[in-house]
Amino acid sequence: MSEDPVVYEPAGHVVVLRLNRPETRNAISEIDMVDGIVAALERVQADQSVRAAILTGNGTAFSSGGNVKKLRAELTESDATPSQIEQFYRTGIQRIPLAFDRLDVPIIAAVNGPAIGAGCDLACMCDIRIAAEGAQFAESFVKLGIIPGDGGAWFLPRVVGLSKACEMTFTGDMLDAQSALDCGLISKFVPAPELMEAALALANRIAANPPGAVRMAKRLIREGQHLPLASLLEMSASMQALAHRTSDHREAMAAMAEKRPGDYSGK
Repeated sequence: MSEDPVVYEPAGHVVVLRLNRPETRNAISEIDMVDGIVAALERVQADQSVRAAILTGNGTAFSSGGNVKKLRAELTESDATPSQIEQFYRTGIQRIPLAFDRLDVPIIAAVNGPAIGAGCDLACMCDIRIAAEGAQFAESFVKLGIIPGDGGAWFLPRVVGLSKACEMTFTGDMLDAQSALDCGLISKFVPAPELMEAALALANRIAANPPGAVRMAKRLIREGQHLPLASLLEMSASMQALAHRTSDHREAMAAMAEKRPGDYSGK
């Protein structure tokens, strides 16, 4: 088995996170992978020098979701009670969407291969998705007689809309990259050899902006998914007051006036 479930690769102000269980097609249901993803996201969040992140998979798959063989042995054919199974999800894979929800750094899913079940939901937890042209997506839980236990029923409709999310969830059908683009699941697809180059180019475009403003803007977008308008406006006013008093704001205004790139410190 590979040593680290998630490889953490700094690249300037960008960090690449690589799911590193190619032998299970990067299944994310096992506790070491859950711990690895949560720890990596917490590390990104805590490091003020990180301005953007990329999540991808080592091997041929982005993520196969659950390790079906282990889930069958440990849940389907075991004596585990409903209460124990509930705890298995709460203390396991459900920690991943909560870690994503706490992340203020923009994160791009570079989907290098199949993203199936919880793997599809993992991509939806990211802010932006780009894919290799051979990538595939499926919200396939129903094919196993189960439901999205990882928060997919919250994320997927927000990405593709309610009707398409229902279609994907109720049928479990596979989407190719073109179909994923057509429904808004991904922003674009590129030839497989160009995937990381495209992801890094996008991440660096994000990282070129004042990092504090980018983090606050992402938090506002996330909070706006469930706050009423009046509450979001109050939050926006408070964050804007902070933004106006940063040196990065002054630098951005000067750079625009002088028609040059800004040099931002995150302060």
